[in-house]
Formats: sequence, structure tokens, C-alpha cells
Amino acid sequence: MDISKLQRAVIDALEDVKAQDIKVFNTTHLTSLFDRVIIASGTSNRQTRALAASVSESAREFLKMKPTIEGEDTGEWVVVDLGDIVVHLMQPAIRQYYNLEEIWGGKPVRVKLLPQSTSPALSGTVSGVTYDDGDEV
Repeated sequence: MDISKLQRAVIDALEDVKAQDIKVFNTTHLTSLFDRVIIASGTSNRQTRALAASVSESAREFLKMKPTIEGEDTGEWVVVDLGDIVVHLMQPAIRQYYNLEEIWGGKPVRVKLLPQSTSPALSGTVSGVTYDDGDEV
């Protein structure tokens, strides 16, 4: 499977539902369980659920499989497991509290994003993906 194409499909699915502050991290140096972590913010429970549904639909078309989704009941933090990519969809306060960027953020991946996808959902958070690990999409 081409990780770059799956990564692009996930990002496109997130941008279709207006995800904010999208970050992509290469995790191959940290774990053998998955290659990428993608973190994005939604402004409400409804939006995080819609983001998860969009990513799930895109993954079904791309991977021909149904991804595992956790957290849809509350919608504050929804995790979509695509095998090689794990997507965390969080409301801004939850995202700021758990600060997953600190855990997974050692190797940010440079990707092309729409301008609204890089703006932080909460003032004071770091925005923009500006580093490169060699896997440019």
C-alpha cells in the first residue's frame, strides 16, 4: 500500500468537512504499529463525528475495508484506525489538554493543506506543518 496516497486521501476527507489545524506525523521511528498519526480539530461533537465519517468513507473506497472507529458516542475525541495511519479528531480543549503533538510530533510531515486547514481551532496552539521527513505529498 502507498502510504502517501492514503495520507492524501485522509487529508482530503478532513478538508472536505472543514477540519482545523491538521498535523501529520511520521511515527515509523517510534512504533512498528503504524506509520503516520494525523491530528485534526473539529469545533463541535457533530463536526468531529462528521470528520470521522468522512475519513471512514474515504478509507473504505481506498482500502476496501471498514476502519475501526472509537469515541463516536461523545464526539469529543474520535480515533479512526486505518492500519498504517491513526487519525485523532479532537475538540480544541481536549486537544490542548492531551497535547498529542508532544508525544507523536518528533517528525512532522510536510503536506499541502488548504489555508483554513492550518489555522488553529484555539488561540495559542501551534499551527502549520513546516517540517519535512522526505515524504512530501
